[in-house]
Amino acid sequence: MSAPAAKMSIYPGKEFACIKISGRATFTSSIDLKTVISELHQKGYTWFVLELSECTLMDSTFLGVLAGFGLRMGSPSANVAAPVIELRNPNARITELLESLGVLDLFRIDHGKPSCTAAGGEHVPHIPATTTREEVTRACLEAHEALMDLNPANIAKFKDVTQFMAEDLKRMKEAAELKRVKEKA
Repeated sequence: MSAPAAKMSIYPGKEFACIKISGRATFTSSIDLKTVISELHQKGYTWFVLELSECTLMDSTFLGVLAGFGLRMGSPSANVAAPVIELRNPNARITELLESLGVLDLFRIDHGKPSCTAAGGEHVPHIPATTTREEVTRACLEAHEALMDLNPANIAKFKDVTQFMAEDLKRMKEAAELKRVKEKA
């Protein structure tokens, strides 16, 4: 039995957007995270606070999506106006995973009172997206490729899984193309 996807609550404020993640943040919720951050970034947000006090675990796909955003958005050591992702109240397991994957330095880490209400914005309901198997596989592949690109030590950890996902995507595309051809005939 698989665990349900993490629950996300979004609080877009005046200075930053806060995303509260509760539960197990796995590959199934990584697409939602990618969508939420992309939409908020398009609206002009450059500072994101991920409140993790209720997040029990992040799998490698979710971490890869997060690390990809951390890389694209800039280093937290830059000035405050620079894009930044702050991880607030990550548990020791999540922090250790980020460190072992070599991506911890992409984020500003902070501990203290949960900060989503401090964003100053109203809670925006989040409805998880319905995704296809192909979309999930593509997201998983891209996340693991990002982790390998960010830290060469991750290549040994993820080369087999990325090869499998790439082959699986290729099979799905071929099957979809064959189905289209048969439908036209």
